[in-house]
Amino acid sequence: MMIIDRFEQNFAVVETDDGMINIEREYLPEDSSEGDVIVPTGNGYIIDGEATAQRRKSMAERLNRLTGRKE
Repeated sequence: MMIIDRFEQNFAVVETDDGMINIEREYLPEDSSEGDVIVPTGNGYIIDGEATAQRRKSMAERLNRLTGRKE
C-alpha cells in the first residue's frame, strides 16, 4: 500500500510497505492530500478512493476508542 504522508516542496513523501519514498507532485492527481492511498498507473498515480475512505474510517474509530468518544 502507498499512502501520502506529507508534501515537501515539489514532492510527496509516500509511505510504502518497504519504507518512505519521494514522488514528484506532477505525477499525482491535483486533488491529492495527506492520507490518500495511491496506486501507480502507467504514467503516474491515481487515488484509491475506497481504500482511502476505509483507512480514514479505521483511523477515526481508533482515535475515538483511545479518547473515549462515542461517535
